[in-house]
Amino acid sequence: MDRLGELQVFVAVAESGSFVGASRQLNLSPPAITRAVAALEARLGVRMFTRTTRAVRLTDKGEEFVGTARRLLQDFAAAEQEVTGESDAPAGVLTLSASVTFGRYMLAPIVSDFLARHRAVDVSMLLVERLVDMVDEGIDLTVRIAHLPDSSLVARRIGDVRRMLVASPDYLAARGAPARPADLAEHDVIAFTGLLRNGTWRFGDDADGQRIEIVPRLEVNDAATTITAVEAGEGITGVYSYMVHDALAAGRLVPVLTEFAPGPVPVHLIRPQGRFVSPRVRAFMDYAAPRLTATLAGIGGAGADQSS
Repeated sequence: MDRLGELQVFVAVAESGSFVGASRQLNLSPPAITRAVAALEARLGVRMFTRTTRAVRLTDKGEEFVGTARRLLQDFAAAEQEVTGESDAPAGVLTLSASVTFGRYMLAPIVSDFLARHRAVDVSMLLVERLVDMVDEGIDLTVRIAHLPDSSLVARRIGDVRRMLVASPDYLAARGAPARPADLAEHDVIAFTGLLRNGTWRFGDDADGQRIEIVPRLEVNDAATTITAVEAGEGITGVYSYMVHDALAAGRLVPVLTEFAPGPVPVHLIRPQGRFVSPRVRAFMDYAAPRLTATLAGIGGAGADQSS
């Protein structure tokens, strides 16, 4: 079996969790699957799987390699499509990543509409409050809300969001509104850990802004839970504007310390750099980018649909 075939077998075993499952998926005999994995491990000089009577699991080295293997297979398939003239037909599994809240409120409706238009495409969404390794985790596209450093990733800016502090009208009526950032020491703070960097909140611009150390009464790693607590009058929290757009419009929350708010944060759609861009990736970027730009602009962020 050639090296490409070995990669296909390796990924199939990793995804199915068994040699038998991989043999069914690839229509190969179990001995052929075993030989392919053994050949790959011998050539690379590392064990890719640990085997027990009940399961087959990736080793640490296997975990590191499986994302790269998926990407190589995807690039090869895209290259074949380009050569054979099939590159205009989106098909296959598109893997997307975003934060939990952005994925739930901003990305999911667009994904649903995209799937209705492209019946040959399936979507796998990974919603996590962490920075994903796109290559190692086999991610086609991810949404990142950040100022991006130089990297091997290709970014398309789709807009901006604002960082802001909010509280419920009932809380402010009972406790008063803070007049300056230092006043937060006298208030109950509900902290969403995704925006609490090193125990501080930043106010103003990077050049002349200030950082205030925060000691939260409640700290939560889920934005929706944090916002629910704040709507119930339990304190003040820091969020991105898109997270509380509906609550602000309905009057359930009001912004505080707006004159001290930091500058906007850019939002990007990102893909790994590579010569070949699969039809499904290209189709989703072309479909999602203008819609996300319009939505972000509509909730108070600046639209900016461009590549960088």
